[in-house]
Amino acid sequence: MEVKERHSLAEHNTFGIKAVCTRFIEYTSVDEAVETAAILRNDKEPFIVIGAGSNLLLTGDYNGTVVHSGVKGKSITEGTDGNAILRCGSGETWDDIVQWTVSLGYPSLVNLSLIPGDAGAAAVQNIGAYGAEICQFLHSIQAVETETGRRVTIMNEECEYAYRDSRFKREWKGRYLITHVALNICRTAPLHLDYGNIRAEIERRGIEKPSPSQLRQAIIDIRRSKLPEPSELGNAGSFFMNPIVDMEVYEALAARYPDMPHYHADDSHEKIPAGWLIEKCGWKGKSVGRAGVYEKQALVLVNRGGASGQEIVDLCRLIQDDVYKTFNISIKPEVNIV
Repeated sequence: MEVKERHSLAEHNTFGIKAVCTRFIEYTSVDEAVETAAILRNDKEPFIVIGAGSNLLLTGDYNGTVVHSGVKGKSITEGTDGNAILRCGSGETWDDIVQWTVSLGYPSLVNLSLIPGDAGAAAVQNIGAYGAEICQFLHSIQAVETETGRRVTIMNEECEYAYRDSRFKREWKGRYLITHVALNICRTAPLHLDYGNIRAEIERRGIEKPSPSQLRQAIIDIRRSKLPEPSELGNAGSFFMNPIVDMEVYEALAARYPDMPHYHADDSHEKIPAGWLIEKCGWKGKSVGRAGVYEKQALVLVNRGGASGQEIVDLCRLIQDDVYKTFNISIKPEVNIV
């Protein structure tokens, strides 16, 4: 277990915000997670649990303990009819897991390619892209309860997953230190091409029936064309969640904007891309001080260099106000603001 005092968080958030925490603890095993929980209980000081910091915006120094999982390892237990259970440490890089499973002939997770972050945080956030969410595959989570040090197994249905949401982000916030994530994967899982511009990209490449690896590469290339590398331009990927609106709201907007993209949510709701709303308000490529909106994707807020977390929050609020005034729709941050 690694414990550091007055530790810089600059390398632990992809926005590149310069901040420090009072103490930083990284656990690398279940036993160390139990020990970490004991430290947190005895101190009774504020603490937060972070992954790779790819969905995090720090607004200043954190006066408390930052906890991070360094639990590694991955294995596959095969069942029948091509089904299997994938078990991975919460500190594993998510895209490494996707690449590994695809290379072994399991295409289930391919639409979640290149999403940054760690496996444990992916389960907390319910990451998603191109019509897939991790909750569709999650079997169970192994964790240590911070208040008791008890080792627990949490099943999918207990997490109450929703769009970019789970109980870990609400009443369970800070309650568990996740050590392992188990996922259902299958060798015969169908490939899903009909979301966004995946099929158009596949056709552009002259591929009629893509293999899982070809689909993965297409998704990676699409994502890279829209999202800046954090090492070059600080960002946390998609900053806002796509709003889900009542059907009557959607229909009124569709009458005004016939070309408006949208995705079916359920029989009475439609999902509208927040990036489209932001771009329609004229924010794409604009900057306010050292914070800005990415030129290639209006859903992404960026650190132009030396921006503080508060500058990015201020930009976020300006955009939210403008979208609400223009469309009467509230957009909410996907990023965890601390």
